[in-house]
Amino acid sequence: MVAIVRILARRIALLVPLMLGIVLFVFLVMRFSDSDPASAFFQGANPTPEQLHEFREQHGLNDPLPVRYIGFVGDLLHGDMGISALTRQPVVEQVTTALPLTLQLTFLGLGIAVVLSLVFGVTAAIYRDRLPDQLIRVVSLTGVAAPGFWLALLMIQYLAVGQGWFPTGGYVNPGDSLSGWLKTMTLPAFALSLPVAAQLTRIVRTAVVEELDKDYVRTAIGSGLPPVVVVGRNVLRNALINPLTVLGLRVGYLLGGAVVIETIFALPGMGKLMIEAVRNGDPAVVQGVVLTTAVGFVVVNLVIDVLHLLVNPRLRSAA
Repeated sequence: MVAIVRILARRIALLVPLMLGIVLFVFLVMRFSDSDPASAFFQGANPTPEQLHEFREQHGLNDPLPVRYIGFVGDLLHGDMGISALTRQPVVEQVTTALPLTLQLTFLGLGIAVVLSLVFGVTAAIYRDRLPDQLIRVVSLTGVAAPGFWLALLMIQYLAVGQGWFPTGGYVNPGDSLSGWLKTMTLPAFALSLPVAAQLTRIVRTAVVEELDKDYVRTAIGSGLPPVVVVGRNVLRNALINPLTVLGLRVGYLLGGAVVIETIFALPGMGKLMIEAVRNGDPAVVQGVVLTTAVGFVVVNLVIDVLHLLVNPRLRSAA
């Protein structure tokens, strides 16, 4: 336990320069883009050059880049992401309103992807080179090739419009109606998760096959242990180390894919907020959404690292 705490403290310490690098990258991209915060703030009002100059002076937009970056980091540490040029509301309020829905969609999709990949990956490994394995291989390859937005449109066409089983869009808060929340989130979560589930299925299948070929598995089964016990207690624990690594990287895909899926299903999450900010020329909101998504991706990968340490004792010893 002490080793895990020490390693975790070291990883968290490494996050500080990483976070500063992410903030610097987003800061530079936004500053060298064509978007002008002053013009965006006065959009539709025909401001005079004097008004634009006064706005830039008040908000430090004429300061040197190093000074602006230090001020930007200081504002972030105080929870200030700026003011939306469109709504005149603090960006942090808009982000905190939209973020819970995106997290719900991302982790619901992640859960579906993990369950599907474990079920089909282990099944394909146990029945390798037989009919179940061949069928799962075809389905998983199809899922890898199918983009999420295309699956979303198909689901809307056949399951929402055609059969009427699900709504075509919108969002119901789980506090108001849990069944309504499930209906509105099922199709988006499946559309988001199926490509990830297809990729993880192939990885889980390969890892389990490699583990099943090891001597200790044959010895355990030969000594009379039921195969279900051997697979569930030993094989899966050793085989899931590589899929865990890929899962951490796929979370970034889920967060990015949520932008498109939320737009298709009219979900008021971070994706819709981002699209509207880009469409309306609102750089502060775009900056806030990108930073929040990047930080979320880094935090999730830190959690995956901790899971690696818990699953793999050899990794703890090496560290």
